Amino acid sequence: MTTPLQAQPSWRAWIIWGVGVAAYVLAVTNRTSLASVGVDAAERFQADASTLSLFAVLQLAVYGAMQLPVGVWLDRFGARPIIAIGMALMAVGQLVMAVSPNVGVAIVARMLLGAGDAAVFPSVLRLIATWFPAQRAPVMVQFTGIIGQCGQIIAIVPLAALLHATSWSVAFGSLAGLCVLFTILVALVIRNHPPERDADVSVDTDTGSIRVVTSSADTSVGMRAAWSHPGTRLAFWSHFTTPFAGTAFVMLWGVPFLTAGEGRTNAEAATIMLVYVIAGMLMGPFVGMLSARIPHLRSRALVLPTIAVQAVVWLTVIAWPEPAPLWLLLALALALATGGPASMIAFDHARTHNPSHRLSTATGITNVGGFLAGLLAILLIGLALDAQGAGTPETYTLEAFRLAFLTQVPLWALGAAFIVVERKKTRIRIGLDAPRPPRSARRRRNR
Repeated sequence: MTTPLQAQPSWRAWIIWGVGVAAYVLAVTNRTSLASVGVDAAERFQADASTLSLFAVLQLAVYGAMQLPVGVWLDRFGARPIIAIGMALMAVGQLVMAVSPNVGVAIVARMLLGAGDAAVFPSVLRLIATWFPAQRAPVMVQFTGIIGQCGQIIAIVPLAALLHATSWSVAFGSLAGLCVLFTILVALVIRNHPPERDADVSVDTDTGSIRVVTSSADTSVGMRAAWSHPGTRLAFWSHFTTPFAGTAFVMLWGVPFLTAGEGRTNAEAATIMLVYVIAGMLMGPFVGMLSARIPHLRSRALVLPTIAVQAVVWLTVIAWPEPAPLWLLLALALALATGGPASMIAFDHARTHNPSHRLSTATGITNVGGFLAGLLAILLIGLALDAQGAGTPETYTLEAFRLAFLTQVPLWALGAAFIVVERKKTRIRIGLDAPRPPRSARRRRNR
């Protein structure tokens, strides 16, 4: 299909993207709504660390499991109904959370949130692909991620203030009401594709040609084809390794560690969390520009250094002989903040190394990586706290937190190793590096 299209997006495209991004902000708020009230949740439900971990772990597990089905439904129905259904599911989830009488019901509520949340970000990426020229995609994806992180700020400050000023039911009931309003707004404003076309398409700015965006994710062939390309696997492991430490920190364990472990006040903990969020937002554009300028050096120059910085700063905090000084905790927030922008590079890999007909499939596979690592990190930290007898707010200790956070090291090591391997395979696949000679040839050469 070679119909020409104007390279500049229309005002309607910006409005639709704006509503989609606002919905994503609310989705991130819902996702991280336990960020600064984890201790309150532990006290409300009388939950130990492992049980508290289940709130986030099962939420993220459902999120990850829903990525490929969401990709299939996006191809079949488009972004508009999928976002609307996602917002409705989150409304139900937060309403259940507001009135939940026990841990079991609250866990079901978080699983509903995970299912609804899973629908939003891939749908916004779909809107970018269908309403904007292709060369704008890397910057638009970064801006989407940056603006979406405002949802973490809402979860850290206004939501916590509302909960402490009113009650658990009022705070989470208010989020449910916002989700209902956005369900209606999405249905009224968002459209799957421009009115002059009858299918979702991607736009090539160089040629002006457009191509139908579809995916074969509804068959095993499409998923095998996407995963068989080392570029998709590189995207998966990049998204697996870069954001999980920040995810575990901001979704559940950061505030308990800072307050009960490091002895910081709630205000200081909130400030450190805000530094994490704002720093990630400020870094995003620079990482996006660098990713666009050095497409063949993204892993070596951006992704792997990000992992190294996070690991080094975390290990410094853990090894500090006494409660860490404020400057070091702020440095930790800055280091963890690099993970979000670096994780967006994974979607550049997926888009670069897959044709349009595998767009949703490759995006879904990539998105699974980060949330799989995030749920593993959150679960391992909780299990490690319980194993040390420090599973409740009354028994949290700095030493227990330090040992628990060491469980992140194997995840960094595993992910970094696979990034190195898949990067080499990708460069060979696209002709940047020569393939390694067969073993028999190497033997003859060494004789």
